[in-house]
Amino acid sequence: MKTVAFSILALAGFTFLFSCKNDAKNSEETQTVVTDSIPAETAPDAMYVSAVSGLTLREFPNLQSAKLAVMPLGTKVKLVNSEGKTTMNVGGIDGAMDEIEYNNKKGYAFNGFMSKFFPPGEDASAKNYAEELKKDFSKVNYSEATGGTTSKPTKTETLILPTDKWHEAFFTAQQLFAIPKAFAFPNPKGSNNETQQNGDKMKTDFISELQISRNENELQKIVYNYKTTGFGYTVTITKETDGMKLEKVEVAD
Repeated sequence: MKTVAFSILALAGFTFLFSCKNDAKNSEETQTVVTDSIPAETAPDAMYVSAVSGLTLREFPNLQSAKLAVMPLGTKVKLVNSEGKTTMNVGGIDGAMDEIEYNNKKGYAFNGFMSKFFPPGEDASAKNYAEELKKDFSKVNYSEATGGTTSKPTKTETLILPTDKWHEAFFTAQQLFAIPKAFAFPNPKGSNNETQQNGDKMKTDFISELQISRNENELQKIVYNYKTTGFGYTVTITKETDGMKLEKVEVAD
């Protein structure tokens, strides 16, 4: 009787131990799968100045420190150390002071006016720019279409940038689709509907205005409208699930 009882206890103990090992093994396998499924993020080693008026390189990470240089629009700089979190807001743009290197000088610059996307360059076509950009960012997407009527033809260009930052999209559209430099990046805070007029428009321009749509101090849409004799275009910026959408529609009449 004792022998039978001992055998039963031994079998139960073995079963429990085997079960625990299996549970532990399954737990390790599950953890490994979860860990391996999360791709590691790597910070870019270079950034580009996106501010149309240039960006100041400062001695220390604050906006009051001494100016070391002014870096023109499109300047490529080496990223030495990224702050990694938001510490300030400049002109409605959240960001921080990153440590960078420019012309063999190390200093700090506001990263809200820097972009991982290289600038389009003067007179660059959206199609060529997208093709070049796609070499480094595979999710960039460009398409174009024609429509309208014989007397009033239209041309539509659409560019998807893989970012969720409104200011990156705005600065790119400003350079690529001829939004006048007179318009600064719209502050997310403000009335739900706002229209800004271009005070520097030419006498031959009928319309040159920026329309901003907001909801509870968050940008929903930015639209630039331009109209002159026999020609006009509209540039629309919206946030989509796959990135920021920049669309230009030209109309000839």
